[in-house]
Amino acid sequence: MTNELTPKFNPTEVEAGRYEKWLEADVFKPSGNPDAEPYSIVIPPPNVTGKLHLGHAWDTTLQDIIIRQKRMQGFDTLWLPGMDHAGIATQAKVAARLAEDGILPQDLGREKFLDKVWEWKDEYATTIKEQWGKMGISVDYSRERFTLDEGLSQAVRKVFVQLYNKGWIYRGEKLINWDPKAMTALSDIEVIHKEIDGAFYHITYQIEGSDEFVEIATTRPETFLGDTAVIVNEKDERYKHLVGKNVILPIINRVIPILTDDHADMEKGTGVVKITPAHDPNDFEVAMRHNLPMINMMNNDGTINENGGKYEGLDRFEARKQIVADLKELGQLVDIKPVRHEVGHSERTGVVVEPRLSTQWFVKMDELAKNAIANQTTEDAVEFYPPRFNDTFMQWMENVHDWVISRQLLVGTSNSSLV
Repeated sequence: MTNELTPKFNPTEVEAGRYEKWLEADVFKPSGNPDAEPYSIVIPPPNVTGKLHLGHAWDTTLQDIIIRQKRMQGFDTLWLPGMDHAGIATQAKVAARLAEDGILPQDLGREKFLDKVWEWKDEYATTIKEQWGKMGISVDYSRERFTLDEGLSQAVRKVFVQLYNKGWIYRGEKLINWDPKAMTALSDIEVIHKEIDGAFYHITYQIEGSDEFVEIATTRPETFLGDTAVIVNEKDERYKHLVGKNVILPIINRVIPILTDDHADMEKGTGVVKITPAHDPNDFEVAMRHNLPMINMMNNDGTINENGGKYEGLDRFEARKQIVADLKELGQLVDIKPVRHEVGHSERTGVVVEPRLSTQWFVKMDELAKNAIANQTTEDAVEFYPPRFNDTFMQWMENVHDWVISRQLLVGTSNSSLV
């Protein structure tokens, strides 16, 4: 009597226990053959913030195909698995879980909060490994690493010091993207620009010693608390008689100069631009050209600091409402025009990002970018598919600026050590 095939294929019956047998037989470990040429792949470590998705499945399948081929060709192979602690994302996820019970990370303190993070890591690492097992990927789990392992953290510190000694890493005060909820700096790629409803607030500043006013327009009226100048274009005949004079900021009565700078566009708005160096990247550049003071008017959590006068302690958006009301009462709010515009949001926490002057660690990008650009003219040039992305790459490299690498987090000794 012959065994008949079941009418319906059941992968569970076929796969059950097979992966475990492979692991028990150590078939995925390096052969240790001294005559074999070594070949290794380090798996791009998934973040321990959730489960694997189809992108992970596609990527690991390609790697598995390559490593199995090399293994069958006689190479001494190692496919190294591991996971990434994903500092900002993990802290945000753990903080959100604690918030469900009315607990803030600062209520626990660093050590107890990190205990919660490790619980999260163990929970999701188990899920990820189960998913890897379902795909049958041929990694060597005996060498599995986590980006917070002591060995890897030590390697990060070693490379950091090496790059610092070469002058490629430095600490400085620059304008960066700030997440007021996570209370940390963000890199450009961690900022998602979303189109939202906003408004242009038209405000008047009085000329010192005169009854004359100039009108400015801004989408963030609360930032006037950090204004240190207003600028006009030197070719703008409307304001030539005002250059060199001062204006008085409403409410706080700070006196600031009227300067000329090409950043002021005669065709845009009123042609008068308020300069808030500590909270706008373009204004920061203007301030550098004119040696202007830079006033940070915001705390780490997005509330107004001591430079905000009577608004100190208010959330930035609450302060906006109060300032608009006060300006209206003073008669210095000319108009409010609705606008649909793109505003940066934190990829991890979803809150509106605040451009903010801050002391951070940066990677110098000029020489790195020059080398990358030069390489695209050689026979070793990176080929992009589709080819149009070569233009995108070149635009990135030609307009790149120094990259912020420090974070202000409870999670991640390698990250926190850079603060």
